[in-house]
This record gives sequence, C-alpha cells and structure tokens, in this order.
Amino acid sequence: MFAVKHNDVDYYEGVIETLNKIDVSNTTTNILLKSFVETKLLKEISLSAYDITEGKGKKEDFLKLLTSYNTEQGSAVTKEEFEFVSDDIEELLDKTFRKPGLRWRLSALNRMLGSIRGGDFGFIFARPETGKTTFLASETTYMAEQLSSEAGPILWLNNEEGGAKVKVRCYQAALGAALAAINSNPAGARKAFMDKTRGKLMLLEPKGSISKQMVEKLVHQYKPSLVLYDQIDKLTGFTNDREDLRLGAIYQWARELGIAYDFPSIAVCQADGTGEGQKWLTMGNVANAKTAKQAEADWILGIGKTPDIGYENLRYLHASKNKLAGDPDSDTSLRHGRQEVIIRADIARYVDIN
Repeated sequence: MFAVKHNDVDYYEGVIETLNKIDVSNTTTNILLKSFVETKLLKEISLSAYDITEGKGKKEDFLKLLTSYNTEQGSAVTKEEFEFVSDDIEELLDKTFRKPGLRWRLSALNRMLGSIRGGDFGFIFARPETGKTTFLASETTYMAEQLSSEAGPILWLNNEEGGAKVKVRCYQAALGAALAAINSNPAGARKAFMDKTRGKLMLLEPKGSISKQMVEKLVHQYKPSLVLYDQIDKLTGFTNDREDLRLGAIYQWARELGIAYDFPSIAVCQADGTGEGQKWLTMGNVANAKTAKQAEADWILGIGKTPDIGYENLRYLHASKNKLAGDPDSDTSLRHGRQEVIIRADIARYVDIN
C-alpha cells in the first residue's frame, strides 16, 4: 500500500487487518493511515538525501520528494472553522420556539416540555415493568407521522426486548388497536401502519451489544430525524474506573452526537430501588448516577407508578429537569410539572386524563 519493501507490505497489511477486527473510530483510523504516508515520505527523503551526499542521487528527485511531503503536510493542516450564533432574533425564535420540532402524542408533554428539536438530548427513567417501551412506542409512532418524505428516519436502537415484540407494539400504538384486531387482518394493519409511518420507524435489533462505533456508522449513513437509545446504559465502547463516570461519558457522547448531526435524542434508563412504588420520581432516583448522567440532559422525565389497587393503569410523569424552550402553547408553570396519565397496555399507548 505505502511500502517500498516486502517487509513493509507485510507490516502494513497486518495493521490494516487488525483495524478491521477491532472496534476503532474512523478518526483514529485516519490518523494512523496518515502517519503511514508521512513515515513513507520521510524515509524516502532521508534515503534520497543520503544518495546525493554519496554522489549517487539527483537533486531534482530530492526536491520533488520534499515538495510532495510539504504538500501532504499542508493538506493535513486545514484552517479551523468557527461558527457563531446569529444575532437575528427572528431566526433565533424560529429555530428554538416558533417552528415546532417533534411534538408529543401526550398533550401533557406538549404543555410541560414542548417540541424536541435538533441537538436536544433527554431521557426517561422508571422502574422495571412500568411501561418504558410502551411509552416509546406511543410517542415515536406519532412523531414518525410528522416527518416529511425527505426527512431522515427515526432510529430505535433496541438492546432491551425482542425486536419483533417491540415492533408489534409499535403497530398497536400507531393504529390504536388491540393485538386481536391486528391479528384478524394483518394485511390491512400493515397498509395502515405504513400509510401512517411511511417506513420512517427503523428498529435495530443487533446480534450482540450495540457499540459506540456502530451507532456512529448508523447516524452517518441514515442521517436520522430522531435517535432512541433503549437502553442507553448498555452501550459498549466506553471505559472508566468509576461506573457513574463511564455512564456519564455515554450520555455526553450521545448528546454531542445529536448536536453534530442536528437530531434530537431520547434515551431510556432505569430508576433505582428508591423509586419503587413512588409516584413522582426525581433525579435522585436515577440508577447508577450521582450527577454525571443528569448533567448532560436537556430534559429528564420520570415515570412513576404505585402498587395501590385501582391505580394500576395510572402513570405519574414528572419533568425533573427541563431546559427546553417549549412551544407557543407550552405552559411555563408546568416546566417542572407533574401530570397523571393513563397507560393503555392493550393498545400500547399513553393517553391524557384531561
């Protein structure tokens, strides 16, 4: 590839073969390959200079190699570009407030949080079997209906439940239909589902874990309108001696990825044992976290439930953090509001009480 000797060929082929086998970012790969080019040119310059001193080489060949090296170095040093925020208040208001982003099916969330827009990162958390996946199915199928034909898809990165089971619940949520109704007319259900979502809801079910590198490749390829991390704490490719800091690094990376590609993100994680049986979950109930997770989020929504008889279908939404601008119809008194809603497990939807 860049070699001049047989041994160099073996070395470089071995390095490239190793890169194909391990989980390494594109940036690291590019840096390594550029170093190969630089090393090759420097070696050739050194040999050419030695040949000239021995009376064997040509000065023209040496200068040609030196020019090639300087050109390569010049192309590697690009002018850093800076982007500053506009002073145009009309533009700022359109981007952050006036023009809606992705709206929620639940009116309660439109009043509390408002739209989620490009670069917004937040997460929901709850105890097991509260209805986190049902919440995602209910809301994202509604968001899929809002996307234009030119918009990128919704990427649902699923490493929690079986993909087929989750996709069936998406059918139920999109159509507001019970499983028996879908089963009685699957062809009709598929047509109605595709008419509503237009194939914009893409559910990933990997063989094995979902890695940081895998997500970056997916985002680069599909240019999504929304990314769901279900569940985000299980992503691989992050290390730290302290678990809370490792998880914080995941959340920071997810937030920065959304900013870089201008899409909103919804992550899912667990509430710890202190949230069991609690209606109104707070940031202190987030599992495996002190501050690192919470600090990276623009919004955090806790979903609580109680074991009390007669309240099995009630869920308690608490916006324990909210840095979103909202929409013109959002209620500023509910920025950190608490709202009761109903979970309709039979049709995989959350519905407003009033």
